Amino acid sequence: MMYFSRMKTAIVLGVCLLGLLLGLPNLFAAPAPWLPWRTVHLGLDLRGGSYLLLEVDMAAVTKERLDSLLDGVRQALRGASIFYQTLEAQPDQNRVLLRLRDATRTDAAVAAVKPLISQDSATGVPDLTIGSSADGTITLTLSAVALRQRAAGAVQQSIEIVRRRIDETGVLDPQITRQGDSRIVVQLPGVGDPDRIKQLIGQTAHMTFRLVDETANPASGGPPPPGDDYLAMQDRPGEKIAVRKRIDVDGADLTDARAGTNQETGDWVVNFTFNSIGARRFADVSRANVNHRFAIVLDNKVISAPVIREAITGGRGQISGSFTAASASDLAVLLRAGALPAPLTVIEQRSVGPELGADSIRAGAISLAAGFVLVIGFMGFFYGLFGWFANLALVVNLILLLAVMSLLQATLTLPGMAGILLTLGMAVDANVLINERIREEQKLGRPPLAALEHGFKRAYSTIFDSNATTFLAHVMLFVFGSGPVRGFAVTITVGIATSLFTAWMLTRLLVSRWYVATRPKLLPV
Repeated sequence: MMYFSRMKTAIVLGVCLLGLLLGLPNLFAAPAPWLPWRTVHLGLDLRGGSYLLLEVDMAAVTKERLDSLLDGVRQALRGASIFYQTLEAQPDQNRVLLRLRDATRTDAAVAAVKPLISQDSATGVPDLTIGSSADGTITLTLSAVALRQRAAGAVQQSIEIVRRRIDETGVLDPQITRQGDSRIVVQLPGVGDPDRIKQLIGQTAHMTFRLVDETANPASGGPPPPGDDYLAMQDRPGEKIAVRKRIDVDGADLTDARAGTNQETGDWVVNFTFNSIGARRFADVSRANVNHRFAIVLDNKVISAPVIREAITGGRGQISGSFTAASASDLAVLLRAGALPAPLTVIEQRSVGPELGADSIRAGAISLAAGFVLVIGFMGFFYGLFGWFANLALVVNLILLLAVMSLLQATLTLPGMAGILLTLGMAVDANVLINERIREEQKLGRPPLAALEHGFKRAYSTIFDSNATTFLAHVMLFVFGSGPVRGFAVTITVGIATSLFTAWMLTRLLVSRWYVATRPKLLPV
């Protein structure tokens, strides 16, 4: 138990030295950009930054599903040659209402729209129910279970897209978590003015490519023809253009988008690339509509509507308009990140100034220093030389904790600093158990070496069991927690691992080397 071979001694000292090297980047700036300079990031409460609370528009999620269902019903009835006098969505009742011209064809219409029903793969519950009456009225009602699952999926998808958009801006270590059924919390450390981030997050960024109806006249003041929409031009809000409702190519088929400049005019543009499906569809539409206008629509606003001069078969295109370098870059970011499934609304915004963060760091550092000094004084006073061995192990424990968190590039928050202070107490607990066991063995009359052997051996099971249960508890806290709670859990779990190493390996090595060098007749415990 007390014997350390040269190999084991080298491993223990090597781990301590490696921890010191990994922790050094937190004290110095990176000397070269190519060096892997990993450091601990400071959270919002320590560094300052912005806090945003977003809400997903659930009404828009329902409306999108009803619009999709409406289009499906229209196509199903057209294929069955069934005519209707009314077909409308009723969002307040989560249903689509259909009235047939010929009530005798009600059964045929129900059979035609039945394929639109789909079942959830997990629960097997159909996503809509169909009702009919003898007067030719048919209702297709969305089920509450399907709507809840769709809403939950929309929130999760929104979180992923928001994360991709923020990552594109270069913000370090943003915290994006779900709150309740329809809200998303975004914490941006180091971002004092989040206006650009809010614009990127709040824009749905659903891009579509549609043909222009060149026969319609939006200036006439009447409603658009069936199958058309009158949409405003983005750079000229007072001007509208008639575009087909049918989406010829969807922006979901984009694989890349980059800001650039037009080689001829020098204006800023956005160059995009389609996947194989989008490229084939884009080529087919452009080949069939040469000399016709093709509108590029973003969130129901027309960015541009150029004339197709020739078939575009390479799967690449260019969006031009009144772009600046910043707006072209932002649009490229939005297209790369993907479209939100529903609009997001900022319902709360807070800013934490760097001064408040500095005060938090100062208060946390004072508490850590005070706790550290008290612990060192306690161990040195009650356990003498062995207490100072424990104190040295405690310093190494903090270095190793900082090294592992730097390697993980973890985020340190105020709860994380509390976790470090708690780790100090847990590390001391292990050394207290060891020293008390050694003291008891010496009181029983065992010689020094036997007292050391039995003391470490008998303390091991207690130390391991207590730390194992604490470790499992904080793993669960990390799995089911969010935000600062997870930061606290990470600090504690890493601290448990480093505490076990320093208490069981480093302290034992120090005591072993001391015993070999002095051969005492009585242990100074």
